[in-house]
Amino acid sequence: MPLKTYWLEHAWLGTHVEPGVALDVGADGRIDGLRTGADAPPPGAEVLRGLTVPGLANAHSHAFHRALRSVVQVGSGTFWTWREVMYGVAQNLTPENYFALARAVYAEMALAGITDVGEFHYVHHAPGGTPYADPNAMGEALIEAAAAAGIRITLLDTAYLAAGFGEAPNPHQLRFSDGTAEAWAERVSALKPREHALVGAAIHSVRAVPADQLATVAAWAQERRAPLHVHLSEQTAENDACLAAHGRTPTQLLADHGVLGPRTTGVHNTHLTDADIALLGGTTTGTCMCPTTERDLADGIGPAGRLQRAGSPLSLGSDSHAVIDLLEEARAMELDERLRSRTRGHWTANALLTAATADGHAALGRPDAGRLETGALADFTTIALDTVRTAGPLPRLGAETAVFAASAADVRHTVVGGRHVVRDGVHTLVGDVPTALSEAIAAVRG
Repeated sequence: MPLKTYWLEHAWLGTHVEPGVALDVGADGRIDGLRTGADAPPPGAEVLRGLTVPGLANAHSHAFHRALRSVVQVGSGTFWTWREVMYGVAQNLTPENYFALARAVYAEMALAGITDVGEFHYVHHAPGGTPYADPNAMGEALIEAAAAAGIRITLLDTAYLAAGFGEAPNPHQLRFSDGTAEAWAERVSALKPREHALVGAAIHSVRAVPADQLATVAAWAQERRAPLHVHLSEQTAENDACLAAHGRTPTQLLADHGVLGPRTTGVHNTHLTDADIALLGGTTTGTCMCPTTERDLADGIGPAGRLQRAGSPLSLGSDSHAVIDLLEEARAMELDERLRSRTRGHWTANALLTAATADGHAALGRPDAGRLETGALADFTTIALDTVRTAGPLPRLGAETAVFAASAADVRHTVVGGRHVVRDGVHTLVGDVPTALSEAIAAVRG
């Protein structure tokens, strides 16, 4: 017997929207059965009205960047001037206030229908670089914050060892650095996965990890079959510096040191050569696009369509959390491509939802999530079809409505492992998410 049954008024099943679906959840938190043609809720079923889709995967997050929202919109500048403001917030983080901030941020994600986050985590030590008594205190705070907010996390523990090619870390970056990749590997090996948490690896960027240490990080991930993420060619300045230092592009440098591959995801992948695109696609290295951050930081528009056609799976992330809305990320990827090409319809709504669900979860090491099918994790979210943004279209156009009209504000329910985390737009574990955000952000602003 199922532990619980949900009746989905409409369900997106990957290729189409199906009306009247009964979904059974087993005691293991997985989908135990799926029955279509259920015109009415079965006795005792929990009713989810609207369009239910698999839980959204936020494949790239820096939780503490949420404290920068609106603050960094004052005045003008570049990515590099934005980074100075970010450093100021990073210096104020402690394990205690980072837990509170991340809990609130992850609760905001749950309200937006996100059931899994890839946390690209590089604030490891105390200011000045002194390790905490528990060297993984900051990472543990993030893992516990995700549990407290009711979502899953892949902690992408990040190697960040240098300020640039041949440059020692600057004073702000000392708390990011373990000194060497070997010391990074020793520290991160003490982190253990949990039911809601996986542990992966990240290379902050080719400018932050010396070339002769890239293979150490890649080998750590390879031995554990863990996800490996890397910021890649987000800025043309990074490309120029890499060419000057190594005579090759960042993508080629990563390829030369064994970093690329099907468990690796390049984040941004904005400024690439034709050869770079062929390398990433040929190795089935993934691409995580973060359009709301890329436009906020004036990074540019990455060649997402060309990358996917070359063989690079696409996922989506909210990165700096200028907004937390995976539906907007999906929409923006298509609309940015329209602006560049002056043609419409590069991805179908189904393809964009797949990037936001199944392919995002796969990039985070969870190929068993992101689908409404028997055996998959019972993680799903319901989008209202009767709001001022979503009312009007036929329900069979629910995927198009979700991607091209809805927003995070239209999420009504989020279920993780069969458990309601958001019910009727209210978080069940964090009672007042706006207040939690306000208090946590005030605490880290100093």
